[in-house]
Amino acid sequence: MMRLSHSIVLGIAVFFFTTTSAQVITEGNTAATTGSNATIKFENTSHSFGNIIEGQIARYDFKFINAGTESLVLSNVSASCGCTTPKWPREAIDPSKSNIITAEYNSQGRPGTFTKSIFVKSNGGEVTLTISGNVIKEPEAPRSPIIIR
Repeated sequence: MMRLSHSIVLGIAVFFFTTTSAQVITEGNTAATTGSNATIKFENTSHSFGNIIEGQIARYDFKFINAGTESLVLSNVSASCGCTTPKWPREAIDPSKSNIITAEYNSQGRPGTFTKSIFVKSNGGEVTLTISGNVIKEPEAPRSPIIIR
């Protein structure tokens, strides 16, 4: 019985230690992980395109800066769906230098409102960017009447 209670206490201690050491700290538009001296800071983390015509590709550049003291490396940038394509720098960003992540939304066949997420993972932390808007169907040209004789 004593061995079982020691195992339970040890298991709980290991659980709390592993969950607290992997925490990500985010505040405002910045993100930093514990133990890293790179910090990614965005000018803004969301953008609304407003109304766009169906079939258009909507693009927005999210500008960021490395506000840390070590080089910033983006390890992965992904989108919440296949209609959104992120483009990001693969090279390291030196301290105090800025760069952009471009989000492209393909509105073809997607009328109505949308909100999509772009997930940024780096040695400076994790940040979620958001794009939104409303896709309007392009009005069809009036059809000529068909006359049958």
